[in-house]
Amino acid sequence: MAMTQTKPLGAPDAASAPRTLAALNRLIRATPPPPSFSDRAVLGEGPMHPELALVGEQPGDREDEAGRPFVGPSGALLDRALAEAGVARDEAYVTNAVKNFKFRRSGKRRIHQSPTAGDVKHYRWWLERELSFVRPKMVVALGATAALALCGRRIPVMRNRGPADFGAWRGYITVHPSALLRLRGDAERHAAFTAFVADLERAKALADAPAQG
Repeated sequence: MAMTQTKPLGAPDAASAPRTLAALNRLIRATPPPPSFSDRAVLGEGPMHPELALVGEQPGDREDEAGRPFVGPSGALLDRALAEAGVARDEAYVTNAVKNFKFRRSGKRRIHQSPTAGDVKHYRWWLERELSFVRPKMVVALGATAALALCGRRIPVMRNRGPADFGAWRGYITVHPSALLRLRGDAERHAAFTAFVADLERAKALADAPAQG
């Protein structure tokens, strides 16, 4: 079943909707997150009208503390893959489908909790508007949560890996870099990383190609 688009609590009506990305970001920061989330929103970053916009799942503990997306171990791996694919990190727009860190406490530690479909639905309104301001040539979904947010329905990543239709945007589905970090064998990690780089190279090539019909 397709996911319907609903506004987060506190989001404005169409008549008073933000007209710039900066105004949208101010609203995201000011809107209370659902329960079990950090109060700090981690916003997207990067240039306007880039070749690629990369959409991940949600910020982690490191991203929440820094206030920036993809600055932890997954971000380091993403940066390395982008470099090998010939894409400078500062030339891509990087964001998350869910803007706040969802966690549970275990003593002093904050343990990552995967967002539910309801959480993704709550944040989808923000992501749609964010991308409408950024206007990338190609949107890359990094993992299942991003694919759910962009397609509005659950998409098995490995069966649908490759070019995708995200409605208003040309899209591409690939794995989240955190999935590569969970692999144990050196050969398996190397093969998965090589395939991830190939995905980013293909997404870049498709972004550079003229849009079809």
